[in-house]
Amino acid sequence: MTSTTVEEARRRLAVRVRDLAYLHSEDEPFTLASGRQSTHFFDMKPVMMDPECAHLLGVLIHAKIEELGQIDAVGGLELGAVPLTGIAIAKAGRGSELRGFIVRKQPKGRGGRKTGNPPGIEGSSLNEGDRVVLLEDVTTTGGSALIAAQRLIEMRCEVAACITILDRQEGGAEAFDEAGIELAPLLVKSDVAGG
Repeated sequence: MTSTTVEEARRRLAVRVRDLAYLHSEDEPFTLASGRQSTHFFDMKPVMMDPECAHLLGVLIHAKIEELGQIDAVGGLELGAVPLTGIAIAKAGRGSELRGFIVRKQPKGRGGRKTGNPPGIEGSSLNEGDRVVLLEDVTTTGGSALIAAQRLIEMRCEVAACITILDRQEGGAEAFDEAGIELAPLLVKSDVAGG
């Protein structure tokens, strides 16, 4: 079996996102999680749950992680980052020390129990000084992921970047830049929806 190149993975993922996740309606705009209205909508759950797309996402996420140097853990906000974290950990493979975590939108009030993480940070233990990457399915304004980033920074982790499947090109990159965190999109809206 031949390996998938980064460029091939990116090209194929754009097609699959268009086929599985993208809706467009000039007549009835969609209300996004950010509260904004848009004629473009991306539902990445079918993409993240598709075997071919999971492979493509794994190739692209790991290519971005390699560019960032040593990364200790990957994860992000429930629900979108949960499948991405699983994909990233599985792609890392046996022998990898890459750990995964989930940031709950609302902490449940109990800590990480055995992990030592504060309430709302679940999965593997995160340690002071860990270099982490946030994962996100779709970035509009960046607000939710930046809240997760702040919680990680408060734990004294270094947030190296946020890897998102798709940047809607609606201010997210600028918000991350302002926070001093790189936004690393696998695709941007124009890759899927045109200009």
